Amino acid sequence: MITLRPATVEDDDAIRWLVHTGQINPTGLDWRRFVVAVNEAGLVVGCGQVKPHGDGTRELASLAVHPDWRLQGVARAIIEHFIAAQSGELYLMCREEICPIYEKFGFRALEEGEMPKYFQRLIRLARLLTTLFRQSSGVMVMRRG
Repeated sequence: MITLRPATVEDDDAIRWLVHTGQINPTGLDWRRFVVAVNEAGLVVGCGQVKPHGDGTRELASLAVHPDWRLQGVARAIIEHFIAAQSGELYLMCREEICPIYEKFGFRALEEGEMPKYFQRLIRLARLLTTLFRQSSGVMVMRRG
C-alpha cells in the first residue's frame, strides 16, 4: 500500500537516488515540484514531477519507482495524480519501447513538426546521442490533451 504526498526538502536525497537508479535525466530536479509515493513505513518508493518550461509547456518528468516496488501500481498512481491535477496539454519524453504504457493514459507520440520548439531541440539532441552511443532505442515526445 502506498500513499502520495507532496515532496519535502527531506525527500530530496531519495528523489535524486530514484532518478539516478532509473537512469533518468537528472537536470531540473526541484523537490518542490515533486509528488512522492511512500510505503506504510514512510519510505519513498516512487516520485514524479511536472516541470514547467519557459514556453509555457508542462512536462511529466522524473517518474521513477524503486526497483522493489515496480509493477505494483506506483507509477500508475503518480501519473493519474498529475493527470487529474493538470488541465490542458501535458508532455513527456520517454524511451520508444515504453510509449505503449503512456498511450494507456491518453498520451500520443508526436512527429517532430508537432512538438513545441523546446522539445524539438531536445529530441534532436537525443537522436544524436542515440546514434553516437549506438543505442538500439530512441526517445519519443508524447502529448496528452
